Amino acid sequence: MTTHLYLIRHGEAYSNVEPIVGGMKGCRGLTPTGLTQAQALEQRLALGEIAADVLYASTLPRAAMTAEHVSRALGLPIQWDDALHEIRPGLADGMHLSAAREQFPGFAAFFRELFTPLAPEGESWASFQHRASEALERIIARHTDQRIVVVCHGGVIEVSFFYLMQLGPQVRARNSFHVRNTAITHWRRVIERDGRVEWHLNAHNDHRHLVGLDI
Repeated sequence: MTTHLYLIRHGEAYSNVEPIVGGMKGCRGLTPTGLTQAQALEQRLALGEIAADVLYASTLPRAAMTAEHVSRALGLPIQWDDALHEIRPGLADGMHLSAAREQFPGFAAFFRELFTPLAPEGESWASFQHRASEALERIIARHTDQRIVVVCHGGVIEVSFFYLMQLGPQVRARNSFHVRNTAITHWRRVIERDGRVEWHLNAHNDHRHLVGLDI
């Protein structure tokens, strides 16, 4: 019994290149470079590399725009899921980064303080990890023995390592898992005959569709 989970990061967003906090309010979607990346991803997936059964996506504009390209390539409708959002910045959403750092100490402490939210009404690393892990767990449970594609964010993909490899949240203070825009991370779950469940990382940060592009 095998379940495949493909996590795809969105294309380059304005919030990746501009000093603006990119929550639902601050996210302006994909840059021209991000659109080129999403188109390259679409062309790659249209060749049939992933015989997906279901497609999920975050509703943040940068992920939603990328998911439209993936949907066309796979011939699947998008199941939108707010729980796949990047870490939620609360009252800092849409602010200039320098102003957010000055007004909210949580920005400076984020990588050191697991339980300190970025800003009021926002998430800490621990609460974000809990929310994203629950979303992945729910999706996986709903689609056992299927090929699942999820268009999401670098943070959600990072959480997949902590969740599937059962790492403690404190590890985040010292390590991270870099993900390039539109890169694919592929997990494979195998249930052995004795009932043991094993997760295998088949690929991470696979961005071969971007090779040779002037971006």
